[in-house]
Amino acid sequence: MKQSRDGTWSDRNSKSSSVASVPLILDIDDFKGDFSFDALFGNLVNDLLPSFQDEEADSAEGNIGGSDMLANGDARAPSDAAKLAQGFSSPLFPEVDGLLSLFRDSCTELIDLRKQIDGKLYNLKKEVSVQDSKHRKTLAELEQGVDGLFGSFARLDSRISSVGQTAAKIGDHLQSADAQRETASQTIELIKYLMEFNGSPGDLMELSPLFSDDSRVAEAASIAQKLRSFAEEDLGRQGLSVPSVMGNATASRGLEVAVANLQDYCNELENRLLARFDAASQKRELSTMAECAKILSQFNRGTSAMQHYVATRPMFIDVEVMNADTRLVLGDQGSHASPSNVARGLSSLFKEITDTVRKEAATIMAVFPSPNDVMSILVQRVLEQRVTALLDKLLVKPSLVNLPPMEEGGLLLYLRMLAVAYEKTQELARDLRAMGCGDLDVEGLTESLFSSHKDEYPEHEQASLRQLYQAKMEELRAESQQLSESTGTIGRSKGASVASSHQQISVTVVTEFVRWNEEAISRCALFSSLPATLAANVKAVFTCLLDQVGQYITEGLERARDGLTEAAALRERFVLGTSVSRRVAAAAASAAEAAAAAGESSFRSFMVAVQRCGSSVAIVQQYFANSISRLLLPVDGAHAASCEEMATAMSSAEAAAYKGLQQCIETVMAEVERLLSAEQKATDYRSPDDGMAPDHRPTSACTRVVAYLSRVLEAAFTALEGLNKQAFLTELGIRLHKGLLNHWQKFTFNPSGGLRLKRDITEYGEFVRSFNAPSVDEKFELLGIMANVFIVAPESLSTLFEGTPSIRKDAQRFIQLREDYKSAKLASRLSSLWTSSS
Repeated sequence: MKQSRDGTWSDRNSKSSSVASVPLILDIDDFKGDFSFDALFGNLVNDLLPSFQDEEADSAEGNIGGSDMLANGDARAPSDAAKLAQGFSSPLFPEVDGLLSLFRDSCTELIDLRKQIDGKLYNLKKEVSVQDSKHRKTLAELEQGVDGLFGSFARLDSRISSVGQTAAKIGDHLQSADAQRETASQTIELIKYLMEFNGSPGDLMELSPLFSDDSRVAEAASIAQKLRSFAEEDLGRQGLSVPSVMGNATASRGLEVAVANLQDYCNELENRLLARFDAASQKRELSTMAECAKILSQFNRGTSAMQHYVATRPMFIDVEVMNADTRLVLGDQGSHASPSNVARGLSSLFKEITDTVRKEAATIMAVFPSPNDVMSILVQRVLEQRVTALLDKLLVKPSLVNLPPMEEGGLLLYLRMLAVAYEKTQELARDLRAMGCGDLDVEGLTESLFSSHKDEYPEHEQASLRQLYQAKMEELRAESQQLSESTGTIGRSKGASVASSHQQISVTVVTEFVRWNEEAISRCALFSSLPATLAANVKAVFTCLLDQVGQYITEGLERARDGLTEAAALRERFVLGTSVSRRVAAAAASAAEAAAAAGESSFRSFMVAVQRCGSSVAIVQQYFANSISRLLLPVDGAHAASCEEMATAMSSAEAAAYKGLQQCIETVMAEVERLLSAEQKATDYRSPDDGMAPDHRPTSACTRVVAYLSRVLEAAFTALEGLNKQAFLTELGIRLHKGLLNHWQKFTFNPSGGLRLKRDITEYGEFVRSFNAPSVDEKFELLGIMANVFIVAPESLSTLFEGTPSIRKDAQRFIQLREDYKSAKLASRLSSLWTSSS
C-alpha cells in the first residue's frame, strides 16, 4: 500500500472494497510471538502517511529554530500567515479517504482471520477430545493391571512370610536340640565329676586334674558351684538340710558325701583365691586381683572377697590412723577444743577420708565385677567404724541433772560441737554418695550415728538457754554489786536511786538473748528435717526467749518501781505537823528537797526502763517476724500459738509498767503539791488595794510547778509513744486539774487576785496543751472561765454560766472564795440561780 511520487494513491485504494479484489494486508503470523498493536498499526499506515512523517521531522527541526527566533522577538507571525494561506489552497488532511478504505479492508480481513482461527480451534478441540478418550481408556487399563500386580505381590509376601516362619521354627528346633545336646554333654561331664566328689568323705586326692590345675581354677570354680547347687537341690527334694548332712555325711547313701566334699573343696578354693588376691593386692597387680575377684564372685556372689578387701584396708586396721584422727580434730587441747578448731579439723579429716575412698573407688572399679556393692560395704565401714569412733570421743552427751559448768563451756559447747559434727558428717555423706554407694542409704546411716543425741536435743537446747540466762543474771548482779561497793554510801535516798540505775534494763542484754535464741533456732533447722518436728522445736526454743525477756524486763521494771516506792517513803517520812520549831522545819524542808530529788531521779529511771522495755519488746517482735514466722507457718496453728504465748509472756511486764506509771503520776503530783504548798502565798490572790497597777505575771508557785513539770516530763515525752503516751499524759492532766482545784480552795480571792489566778490558769493551760489531750485542754479552758467569778461584779455573776452550765457546781465553790462573799451577801443573792440550775 504505497503512494506514488506525485502524491496519488494506487489502484488498490481507489477500487471497490470487496474481499475478492483486495490483496492480503494482514497475516496470522503477525499475531504470534511478541504481538504489539502499535507496530501493527504502524505497518498499516506507514505507506499512506510518508509526507506526514516528513512534516513531523521538519516540525521538530522548526521548533528548534523557532525557539531561537522567539527569543529575538517577532518571527512567529510570518510562519502563521504562511500556514493559513496554504490551508485555503489545499485540503487539510487529504489521506483520510485512503485511510478509511484501508481500515475497512483491514476489518474485513480480521473477520476472515477470526473465522479461520475459530475453525482451526474447533478442529483442535475435536482432536483433543478424541485423544483424551483414548488416554482415559489407556489409564483405566493400566489401573487394572496395577491392581493385579499388587495382588500378586501380596500373595508373594504372604508366601515369603509363611516360609520365613517355618524356617524360624526349624531354626528354633535346631537351636533347642543343640542346647539340649550341649546340656546333655555338660550333664554327663558334671555327673562324672559329681561321682568323683561322692567317693569317700574328705577324700579330695582322687579328683580330676581340673580341680588342682591353677591355670583352670575359674573353670573348676564354676563346675564346683554347679555340682554343689545340684547336690543341695537333690537333698532339698529329699527333705534333708545341708548342715545335718555335713554333720553326718556317712549316714545316707545319696549325695551327702558329695555335698560335704564339695563344701570342703569350695572353702579350700576360696581361701586359695583370697590368698592369691591378697598377694596381688600388695603388689598392686590389678589384673590378677580382677581375675580372682571375678572367680570369687561365684562364691556367695563374691561377698567374702568384697568384705575381705574392705576389712584389710589400712584405715580400718591401723590403730595409729585412729589416733591421728583424734589428734587432727581435737588437737592437743583434747576435750577443751573450740568448735571452730573442731570444724577445721573435721573438714581436713573428712577431706582426707574422701580422697582415700576416691582412690579405693578407682581400684574397686578396676577389680570387682560389682563395684557398687563393694563401695556400699566400704562407705558403710567408714561411717560405722572410723567416723563413729571419732564422734564417740568428740561428743559426750551431758546429763540434764548435773549440767557442765559454764567455766568449761556449759551445755552450749556440747550443742555447738554437735552441730559442727553433724553438719560436717552430712557433707562427708554427700561426698561419699556422689562417688557411688550402690543401694546403701547413706543419709539414713548418717542420721543413725546421731540418733542418741537428737533424741534429747530439744531438752538440751532449752536447758542450755536457761543456763546461759542464769549465768548472765549472775554476771549482771555481780557487776551491780561491785559498782555499788566502789561507789560507797552517799545517802540513803540517793544511794537507792544509784543502785537502781546500776540494774537498769539493757537493750544490749536483750539483744544477746535474741542472739542466743537465733543460734539455737539455726541448730533446730539443722537437726529437724520434718516441718512438724521443726515447728515444735522452734516453738519450744522461742518460748525460752519469751520467758527470758519477759522475766528480765519485768524484774527491771520492778527494780525501777522500787526506786519510786522508796522515794514515796522518803516523802512520807518528812511530813511534819503545824507546830514545830523553825530549826526542825528547816531540816524537814531540806530533807523534803532531797526526797523530791530522789523522786525525780526515780521517775527518770523508770521512764528509761519503760523506754528500754518497749525497745526490747520491739526487738523480740521483729525477730519473730523475720526469723520465726516462716518456720512456724507450714504447720497449722503453730504461728497463732506462738503469738498468743508472746502476748502472755509480755503481760507481766505490761502490768509492772502500768503500776509504775501510776506511781510516776503519784510522784509528780506529790512534788506539785509540795511546790504549791511551799511557794503559794495568801497575798498572791489577795493583793492589797494600794493603788498600784496589778501584777500580770504568773505567781512564783505557778512558775515553779510549770518548770518542774517541763523538766521531769521530758523523760516521759521521750520514753512513751503512741497510746501509752496519750493515756499517761491524759491521766496526769486530769490529776493536775483536780490538784489545782483542791489547792485553790485554800485561798481567798479579790478582783486583782482573780486576774492573777487567771494568769496562772493560762500558764498551766499553755503547758498542758503539749499533752495533745483534748479532754484536758477543755478542763483548763473551763477553769479560765470559772476564774472570772473573782473578777466580775456581784450583780454580773448570774450571767457568767449561761453558756456553760456544766461548771456551775465548781463555780459555786469558787464564788464562796470571793473576798466579798459575805459582805455582798452573795449566798442569798445566788440561791435562786443554784435552785433553778439544779
